[in-house]
Amino acid sequence: MQRSYGRSPEDLRPLRIVRRYLKHAHGSCLIELGDTRVLCAATLADAVAQWRRGSGLGWVTAEYSLLPASTHTRSKREVGPGSPSGRTHEIQRLIGRALRSVIDLGGLGGEVTLTVDCDVIQADGGTRTAAITGACIAAHDALVTWKEAGRIADVPMRDLLAAVSVGVVDGVALLDLDYSEDSVAEVDMNVVVDGRGRIVEVQGTAEQVPLERGRFDELLDLAIDGASRLTEVQRRVIDEGLDEVVETWA
Repeated sequence: MQRSYGRSPEDLRPLRIVRRYLKHAHGSCLIELGDTRVLCAATLADAVAQWRRGSGLGWVTAEYSLLPASTHTRSKREVGPGSPSGRTHEIQRLIGRALRSVIDLGGLGGEVTLTVDCDVIQADGGTRTAAITGACIAAHDALVTWKEAGRIADVPMRDLLAAVSVGVVDGVALLDLDYSEDSVAEVDMNVVVDGRGRIVEVQGTAEQVPLERGRFDELLDLAIDGASRLTEVQRRVIDEGLDEVVETWA
């Protein structure tokens, strides 16, 4: 099987992360995995939803969108009555849940909302997983900004977070599917993993044939290994204060 970038089944696509991509966001980054590109921007505000008021706790939420020219055919902007779509709403909730698993909501400095906007500017498979991986960097940097402003004493982030897709194409287990693979996959899964290799969430569907337990375990191991490589890069970016990193996994 010939894969993009000459990859073997267990290889990730080339990764590029550019931090502080936007001037006004508290934290931001551009993340590229192969031809998938997602712009993530994190902002903190002194407000929470009405149902959260009086709790003394903060909240973390996310918004996600595909820009019109990000896909092979133009997608409509999700504005106006009835939007966002069900898919978009589901992905937004996934990103928010993932971030809340590693952020201490009591450490945001009161009833504060951290919002991470994930805008897909080019899509070639794995947009939600790239969004989660980039959102982690953007959220971390926003919390550092909040700390530097004297709003919190410590960065309330318990761990890093990354996500990756896995699937079965022509009977072969693959890591980090691009669109050409995802569109014909017999099985498609998205796996979110923290920096210690612990599973945060698994989304999986057998598109054609039910999935055997042994193959499920194989895919899960493949995803955890791939996500761990991503969190290693995140950790290097943060610890070394890098503004940009490129990883080709060669």
